[in-house]
Amino acid sequence: MSAAGDRLQDAARQAALALPDVSHGYPFTPGLDVYKVAGKVFLIVTDDPDEQIITVKCEPEHARAHVRGYASITPGRYLDKRHWISLGPGPGMTERLVTGAVEDSYDLVAERLPRRGRPGAR
Repeated sequence: MSAAGDRLQDAARQAALALPDVSHGYPFTPGLDVYKVAGKVFLIVTDDPDEQIITVKCEPEHARAHVRGYASITPGRYLDKRHWISLGPGPGMTERLVTGAVEDSYDLVAERLPRRGRPGAR
């Protein structure tokens, strides 16, 4: 287990839990910590010590740019590879990049919710 991978995953979890109306659990398998807003997935943290990645939703053009720009960012591991990216420890991977990716994913999912279902709407 790498310290860099632990930090990446901890940063992602902390960023997600700081956002409004976030829930998380293990709905698919015990090895995937899934974060949702209004029942929609925006972050998956892989609990496999040999593969410490996070997977987030991303606009397709941004996803392609990230994959080209960082060796440790790949098309999404578990979901539609056009709309999701996986981030792992490696060169250029910072907590700021991870936090930004989690927040962008959350925003992308939240803005597509019906207005009444969006965080903070009552």
